[in-house]
Amino acid sequence: MPNATPKVTPKVTRLPHLIVWYNTRCPVCDAGIDYQRNKLVAAVKSGAIEFRDINLQPDALAHYGASLEDIRRRLHATDDSGRLLVGADVAIAVWRLTPGDGWLATLTGNAATRPVTRFVYDRFADILYAWNRRKGHW
Repeated sequence: MPNATPKVTPKVTRLPHLIVWYNTRCPVCDAGIDYQRNKLVAAVKSGAIEFRDINLQPDALAHYGASLEDIRRRLHATDDSGRLLVGADVAIAVWRLTPGDGWLATLTGNAATRPVTRFVYDRFADILYAWNRRKGHW
């Protein structure tokens, strides 16, 4: 009987798949996503994260009850379980995937600080949305 070498199957760790919907017509949003995308090149290449312009598919999240204006106002994302994330929760999920930014996700996403993070994000998003409307970016 020949010497049989046991077959070893490497363990593959699957990264979560996150699809981030954002508004390219907002110069601040577009620059922020470009910055993150550049930090996440490996994650984008592996398919762990995608960035999509809501203006190209305005009804993409309608089945979640999210309108085009909702997504222009705040980041939205879906995870691999089909859960919808909105606003600060999207930023925290992106930071978790971003090399060197895990500490930021831990700091802003824990039970004690998440409500403050959401409040600050929402106020900033409201101001940014109003500015974009005033400037006629859409």
